[in-house]
Amino acid sequence: MANKRPGGGRSTSRQAAKFLGVSVLSGAVLAGIALPAAGALGLVAKGSVEGFDEIPANLKRPPLSQKTSILDSEGGLIATVYSRDRTVVPLKDISPHMRKAIVAIEDERFYEHGAIDLKGILRALNKNAQSGEVSEGASTLTQQYVKNVFVEEAGNDEKKFEAATQQTLGRKIQELKYAIQVEEELGKKKILENYLNITYFSQQAYGVEAAAKRYFSKSAKDLELQEAALLAGIVQSPSRWDPVVNGDQALKRRNLVLDRMAEQGHVGKDEAAEAKKKDLGLDVSKPQNGCITAVNGAGFFCDYVRKVFLGSEEFGKTREERNKRWNEGGMTIRTTLDPKAQKSVQASVKEHVYQSDEVAAAVSLVEPGTGKILGMGQSRPYGLAKDETTINYSVNKSMGGGMGYQPGSTYKPIVAAAALERGVNPSRSYPSPYEMTYPSPVPKCEGQWSSANPPKVANENESEVGPYGMREATAKSVNTYYVQLISDIGICPVVEMSEKMGIEPAGGDELKQVPSVTLGVQEMSPLTMAAGYAAFASRGTYCTPVAIESIKDANGKSLDVPKSKCTRAMNERTADTMNTLLKGVVEDGTGTQAGLSGRPSAGKTGTTDSRYAAWFVGYTPNLAGAVWVGDPQHQRKMIDITIGGDYHPKVFGGGVPGPIWRDAMAGALEGKEAPGFVEVPIADPPKKDDKEKDEDDRKPRDRFPGGGNGGLIGGGGDGGAEPNPTFSIPEGFIQGPGNGSGGRR
Repeated sequence: MANKRPGGGRSTSRQAAKFLGVSVLSGAVLAGIALPAAGALGLVAKGSVEGFDEIPANLKRPPLSQKTSILDSEGGLIATVYSRDRTVVPLKDISPHMRKAIVAIEDERFYEHGAIDLKGILRALNKNAQSGEVSEGASTLTQQYVKNVFVEEAGNDEKKFEAATQQTLGRKIQELKYAIQVEEELGKKKILENYLNITYFSQQAYGVEAAAKRYFSKSAKDLELQEAALLAGIVQSPSRWDPVVNGDQALKRRNLVLDRMAEQGHVGKDEAAEAKKKDLGLDVSKPQNGCITAVNGAGFFCDYVRKVFLGSEEFGKTREERNKRWNEGGMTIRTTLDPKAQKSVQASVKEHVYQSDEVAAAVSLVEPGTGKILGMGQSRPYGLAKDETTINYSVNKSMGGGMGYQPGSTYKPIVAAAALERGVNPSRSYPSPYEMTYPSPVPKCEGQWSSANPPKVANENESEVGPYGMREATAKSVNTYYVQLISDIGICPVVEMSEKMGIEPAGGDELKQVPSVTLGVQEMSPLTMAAGYAAFASRGTYCTPVAIESIKDANGKSLDVPKSKCTRAMNERTADTMNTLLKGVVEDGTGTQAGLSGRPSAGKTGTTDSRYAAWFVGYTPNLAGAVWVGDPQHQRKMIDITIGGDYHPKVFGGGVPGPIWRDAMAGALEGKEAPGFVEVPIADPPKKDDKEKDEDDRKPRDRFPGGGNGGLIGGGGDGGAEPNPTFSIPEGFIQGPGNGSGGRR
């Protein structure tokens, strides 16, 4: 305690030492500025200060992070995303009041000195010596700009940010040398412009344009005198003089700026006095950042666009490069989203499925022949509150979705297309009894699937007894017909057709080569199904889904964007035949409630095992769409349930998803041409006398009776009873050994 005075103060000798140390260090800085060669003397403090001449001469100025605008196909704003809310503007678009105010309060001799204000340093030396510590800096606007460059470069890296803001002699010397370079290269006007665009104004606002919008809901070019003075007063201590949080302090600070402006002749004394009489005049705009602010329920599509960007090598070879570019922002991203189609999707979902319902719905619309995603929405909004989610039910897991949902009988058309491609005549009939044992063995791409104890499979009703041809079997979704069909052609052609149509499991696994593939028990996403069915609509051409039309960077330069890859999935004759078959589904089959008025349409219903999910996937020649309804957790059976205010004893694919699809498509296609399909004559095989059908037979049906078996007995249809306890499923029949029954997660 020898160095302490009574009462805890420093001794006289301690104060003198401190005074001497501060003076010497400050003098060294001054010497290094005035005479760069003095750096050779080794200005070092505990190894933290480099020699002045050893500091790199070139200041790398990273692009300023700005907000990115995500637009729909017509140029309407979907959402604004940013890591820092900033819009860079030229000096001419910044109010003269603002330019004068910032100079007055931050660097009154800005236009008179060079990179360093020697008078300011001497003044700081004097004050620091008197206080015994470094209590005042002498940073010019140029030096402050350099410091902000370091902060900008640090981004969200805490260690880099700490290094950029630490108060050390070494950092000060580095700033000073770079300031000399900046003054030589840029000149005063450009330095002032850069400073006003880079500096932080609190309330998440970076740069004067964002600050003007945040506090006054106007552009920087329109700032009035008192408004400019308020903003200029914030930058020295953004938290202390934040006018939203500390109004009284901000008002005093603003008036101080006005006084300084009057003293320095930037404004008249009377004008300044008049401005001081006004209140803060805030008109605060809340930050609108991120996909959560997207319009028309497009938050999920917005997030999909972000994931497409981060996953595309067009925007950087590595994930790190793409992340950096996204965070820098400043881009204008025009997407494929059709605003009319999107509004129609959301209106239909909202009408038929409530946000608070036990189950959810998701819709995806895709343009045949281009792969453009025109609409994407769901009943649970994008967010973190109750009955909200950030999981995009429309897409695969890798793109922000879940593990997908069993598509049930909506997968049967892929089996039919595979058969047609192998030369199977659509008039081919099968006995299609009400109930049968699943044939075994069934050929795979390599080897064969076989079961020593194959289970039985049944149709929806006992009255559904063949023989059936492909047309009637598809319209009624006859399970035993499709079981025999895949047994004849084998599993491999179906897997290959699925790949050609881009239909893949949502979780990222390969499609398993098991007989139950015909029953739609392997989980898919709505976007996958919509894009796959679009291949039928475009007469056999499959196009990968795309969400981005074009991107311009902060300088207006166009960037390369991912393009849809279109390939032939099947020949035109096959596609035309499928269109004829699926047109019959909506005309007199299980999908009549989905039929569009005034334009040809086609599609397929599907309801999965125990009604955990129900689907309708359909299309016109110029638009394809998929609708899924169900419990994302695979826990709530859609039996004895109310959805969208309507009670359903049992949910069918044509009964709930069908009308959602109909209304979404009708609104999206309103005012557009209504082309027809190229149809193929399909003869039905001769049948025995039809049996009398009961009332239940008129209900939509495309599933087996059954449940709890992973979809073999109940996975491929659209109606039916509870599981038949006499049925048993051998291990490996549904998804292969070790995968359980139905692969449900």
